[in-house]
Amino acid sequence: MTVFSELRMRPATAGRWAWDASTTARLVMAGVVIFTLLVGANLATPLYPLLQASLGIGSFGITVAFSAYVLALVSTLLLAGHWSDHIGRRAALLLAVVVGLAGGLIFANADNLAMLSAGRALQGIAVALATGASSAALRELLPARPDWASRFTLLASAGGVAAGPAIGGILSLLPGPTSTPYYLHSLVLIAMLVPLCLLKARPAISSVAGPQPLKVLAPRRPSVSSEARGAFWLASAVGFLSFAVFGFCLSLAPGYFAQIVDADSRPLIGVLAGLTLGASALSQLLAVRGRFVAPAGLAVLAVSVLLIAAAAAWSSPWLLIAASLAAGVGQGVSFRTVFNDVAGKVEASRHAQIISTVYVITYLGSALPVIGLGLATAAYGLQAAVAGFVVICALLAFVLAAVTTTQAVRQAG
Repeated sequence: MTVFSELRMRPATAGRWAWDASTTARLVMAGVVIFTLLVGANLATPLYPLLQASLGIGSFGITVAFSAYVLALVSTLLLAGHWSDHIGRRAALLLAVVVGLAGGLIFANADNLAMLSAGRALQGIAVALATGASSAALRELLPARPDWASRFTLLASAGGVAAGPAIGGILSLLPGPTSTPYYLHSLVLIAMLVPLCLLKARPAISSVAGPQPLKVLAPRRPSVSSEARGAFWLASAVGFLSFAVFGFCLSLAPGYFAQIVDADSRPLIGVLAGLTLGASALSQLLAVRGRFVAPAGLAVLAVSVLLIAAAAAWSSPWLLIAASLAAGVGQGVSFRTVFNDVAGKVEASRHAQIISTVYVITYLGSALPVIGLGLATAAYGLQAAVAGFVVICALLAFVLAAVTTTQAVRQAG
């Protein structure tokens, strides 16, 4: 099928050659697309101090630009999270790459907060289009290994978010520190369009008949089956908390971490900002099982975020590193457990829609709390605002640990 026929949800004309890729190649492509888009969406993390200076915007301006990305992402998940079920996974991923390419180029040439926010918003739309499509594609390609499908989904997602700040910091050492990283990333996206265009697409999981097939792309009210409802809300709550911590790491944390390590090296700050997410990504490779994995992970997350604030009070870079890594591992194993639970209970025909809805609530965690943190920083200063933020995050993590512990005890009984 051609991309245009997929987008129109019409049968393709016969005779066109297409690359009938192996399952392994399709797995790699599904993971690489979301990974690369998330790298591009987070290249800016170590660049924010430079952008503040060059554009004359404060901490609240940075939270506005960051939140433009998240709010656009969430809105698109609500409006178009089900699209890949109808147009096909390949078409949704290719569309995401094109939109991400446009967003990166606008961001690279931004000379005011409005352009900065517009570029970030397009990047958010791109990530949203790819989120449900890649997750659903991985599950379809690994029907007998749903646990590994979830692991690959979270590995690619958290890995991309973690790698973005580190890569952005390194590339910012080149001439044009706020634009060169995005130009290079754009070249990678252009290269990815080639195999996506040549790929022989598989039929959409929900075929459409009738004269007006585009009606199925209209926004839908989120709904979850009764069997998956409890797992859905638990995964959403853990995701919201997780991304509140991630949102802090990717927005105001660079300045906060720079004070702790007493350094302004952009590569170093980028690595520190990505530590928690990198540890979360790598934790997907850990074979940790048991009823109490989720509550244990949430308890580790709670203690670790408190230690991040303690690292500032004690001016301890090593405690910061250890706490960031532990927070990532705790978040990674707990979120994987609850995410895999809801993914396994959702029917295949609605997988992209429901997983996109989980991510709607999850990504709100990296927008709403971060906006509040930005306002608190303006009112009380960075140190006091972060201290209050991590205490609230720790309390929520302990509450969720208690909830998952209660569930585990009931299952054991």
